[in-house]
Amino acid sequence: MTGEMRLLLIDNSNTRTKFALAEGGRIVGETRRLATAELSPETLEPLLDGLEFDAALVASVVPGKASVLRECLARRGEVAELDHRSPLGIGIDFPRPERIGADRLANAVGVTALHGAPAIVIDFGTAVTFDVVKQGDAGPAYCGGVIAPGLGAMSDYLGRRTALLPPIELHEPERVIGRSTAEAMTSGAVIGYRGLVREILASVRRELGCPARAVATGGDAGLIAQGLGEIDAVDPMVTLEGLRLVAERIFRAS
Repeated sequence: MTGEMRLLLIDNSNTRTKFALAEGGRIVGETRRLATAELSPETLEPLLDGLEFDAALVASVVPGKASVLRECLARRGEVAELDHRSPLGIGIDFPRPERIGADRLANAVGVTALHGAPAIVIDFGTAVTFDVVKQGDAGPAYCGGVIAPGLGAMSDYLGRRTALLPPIELHEPERVIGRSTAEAMTSGAVIGYRGLVREILASVRRELGCPARAVATGGDAGLIAQGLGEIDAVDPMVTLEGLRLVAERIFRAS
């Protein structure tokens, strides 16, 4: 691979799909986004309009949408998909590596490069995932994690399954004791969710036997992390940076 090669990085998650360009060892320009449910050949073509790239790497957890991406991108250049066989630059210590989501592998690669190991990436999306990179004698290795319902999914469930509870917009509550139904729900969602994250982090660190650095990313990362001293950093670029590093290794070797 040369420094002039332009790479398109695609993070195809359950809720939204992100598109970013990388060139010369860094991510350049603005990240484009599309609701994953709306991803189709008809919506993808205008989104890619004006993006010039030589090759693309897709990290997908939505098989049906991954096939759409493959077909559309193959007309423009070389396409690869991230999985456990990709040149990650870190090891995998996991019994069924083929079961690890591509986004979780990208997070593990990104956090190791940006923040070191041992580390825990907390990705606040449709689900909240905790991905753990341990530091062993052979170097850093992905060793597993935790999956819990996402903050939005938990809040939406209350509105759908209860007749008298309204939908709410998530934000920092003014008080713990709500003075309205919406305030009480916001407090339960945000403060209660911090309790979930705090307990999982404590348990993971205890099992690892070391104070692994915790890095939050994803849609609700800023909201939840601002009240949690247990989270060391918020980094929205972890996933895309992991994709960039893997893409450079793939296309350098091809």
